[in-house]
Amino acid sequence: MGIQNTMKALSDPTRREILSLLKIGSLSAGEIGEHFDMSLPAVSRHLSVLKEADLIRDTRKGKFIYYELNTSVIEEVMVWLSGLKEGK
Repeated sequence: MGIQNTMKALSDPTRREILSLLKIGSLSAGEIGEHFDMSLPAVSRHLSVLKEADLIRDTRKGKFIYYELNTSVIEEVMVWLSGLKEGK
């Protein structure tokens, strides 16, 4: 896990909100963009950062790309952070 990329991705409130949106299931970039007052290229950039951090993955279905949480990486981050709290 690239913790530096992960922390960079999580440092932005927009990206954290995107992760929250994806809790309910996979969404296309357009569907994600509907929740924000920003251009689709800006949404795309946030998705790229999340993807580089391996926090999300994408799947092509026809002409659309759908994004979903990569729960295994999120679990790794939670375990690491929990270890910091417990002093391990």
